[in-house]
Amino acid sequence: MALPSISEEDFHKFREFFYRKTGIQFEESKRYFVDKRLLERMAATNNALFRSYFTMLRFQATGEELQVLTNLMTVNETYFFREEYQFKCLVNSILPHLVERKRDQGPIRIWVIPSSSGEEPYSIAIYLLEKWAGIHHYDVEIIASDIDTKILEQAKRGFYSDRSVGQMPLPYLQKYFRSSRDGHQMCDDLRGAVEFTRVNLSEPADTRPYRNFDVVFCRNLLIYFDDLSRKTAAETFFDALKPGGFICLGHSESMSRISSLYKVVKFPEAIVYQKPTE
Repeated sequence: MALPSISEEDFHKFREFFYRKTGIQFEESKRYFVDKRLLERMAATNNALFRSYFTMLRFQATGEELQVLTNLMTVNETYFFREEYQFKCLVNSILPHLVERKRDQGPIRIWVIPSSSGEEPYSIAIYLLEKWAGIHHYDVEIIASDIDTKILEQAKRGFYSDRSVGQMPLPYLQKYFRSSRDGHQMCDDLRGAVEFTRVNLSEPADTRPYRNFDVVFCRNLLIYFDDLSRKTAAETFFDALKPGGFICLGHSESMSRISSLYKVVKFPEAIVYQKPTE
């Protein structure tokens, strides 16, 4: 009996479907990665043929299998204090700029997407507590979102390996974590400082409620999108930001090549992108 396989036609059908659902475009170089995960899920759902699995994937009323597969297909590679220069920019330049022009008593709102397993939003929380004097005068809301429900649960647990915390200064590790031979458990207070939510950036119904943010961190996600999906994401973030708000991208990403909606701002620590005030 022949083992199940994914044909070239199957791969292209799935790639187009997954792109429409998530905005993520798999190149031919990712073929092995995609095929392996599709075959895993075909076996798990007792579908010997790609055709039957693909039919279930498209028409399942609950969407449960699509979420499971999405969790498998998304990459969650991160660690604490990654690209730290942007956190320095946040406390030394972005927040002072925002506070200087702030005209209300509302909280400063930060949106981190993708959240991955939580290292980035928790790094921001630690940085604010340790480095920004304004934390004693302003409430800060940190919302962290991801399409991967499994990784969100991991983020909420706040339990990390030695590798994840390898770049963190030892005093912070000792202050905010309980360490053991098994790993490092984040303290309850810090875990409570971040709200984790499930969001598909390519789904308008998911992103519509996300408004009035002062800062967005979207680092190393748009590299997985094609030009059209990047432009749509840029427009989504534009709508999510307050006038004068800022977005930080990954070091290899440039909003200038994606959209003309934003103004380029060159702070001493980093280049970021601002939604014009008018």
